[in-house]
Amino acid sequence: MDDKTRKRIGEIGGEAVGYDVPMSRYTTLGVGGNAEAVFKAETLEGLREMVGFLTGEGIDYLVVGRGSNLLVGDYGLDGVVIMLNQGLTSIEVQAGEEPWVKAGAGVALNTLVNFCAESGLSGLEFLAGIPGSLGGAVAMNAGAWGKEIKDVITEITILTGEGSVVSKGRGELAFRYRELDLPQGSIILDGSLGLRRDRPASAKKRMISYRNDRKNSQPIDVKSAGSVFRNPEGDYAGRLIEAAGLKGRRVGGAMISPKHANFIVNTGGASASDIEALMGLAVDTVRELFGVTLIPEIRRVGRP
Repeated sequence: MDDKTRKRIGEIGGEAVGYDVPMSRYTTLGVGGNAEAVFKAETLEGLREMVGFLTGEGIDYLVVGRGSNLLVGDYGLDGVVIMLNQGLTSIEVQAGEEPWVKAGAGVALNTLVNFCAESGLSGLEFLAGIPGSLGGAVAMNAGAWGKEIKDVITEITILTGEGSVVSKGRGELAFRYRELDLPQGSIILDGSLGLRRDRPASAKKRMISYRNDRKNSQPIDVKSAGSVFRNPEGDYAGRLIEAAGLKGRRVGGAMISPKHANFIVNTGGASASDIEALMGLAVDTVRELFGVTLIPEIRRVGRP
């Protein structure tokens, strides 16, 4: 990125733009080298102008919500990181026989789940305790306890790389396990969720139950990116890694969690290469012992 480009990005984003920013600040793993630039989107207009410029100049951009499910390489990444957690965080409720909630992509999942429970709206409790944003959850079809967000999504709005705002109904969305097909360069702006009416006390009880289950079974009190690998069909990645005897295995400051083997945690001072080394060890060992190839669920970006 040359000086002219950096200057133009600064003119578009103003104080919402930072340069050479450590991504360790913006990932739940707490690792990652510098991004050339970070833009914290506050408004749709500002986001559209920035994306239009970047697309026109052929500059790569990476959209980040809460920084979970993301591993940034130690040597950083080229282009612009667009953060949505500073803007696009509204929540709108539509009352009626079949209630729904429309929320901005930058809304934290826990904020959204709490809001719905307190409003007597049920259907999102299974997401309680996941440290992500709605946009990220939709983009990866987040799920837990046998449920997925595709089960409640009725519509999303996206910003295309060309700057158009487009709505897509559930029938137009191609969800798969931990994936959603979208046109290249698209950014999810908001999502509408079809919910059920319930007593707030009942919805809160289920939410707390799911949150406690997560707390009891996962290392949510230390830095991690969530589940590292997708579950193979008919099995669980965590079970295979544990059966391979890798719980508690360390490389540098990274460790395969003794609490849940499908989590790699930053015990302090971990690097992205430490985490990559543990991922490679898990993949190689599980393949050798069980003939199963583990596929990463976390997204790996940047220069290793």
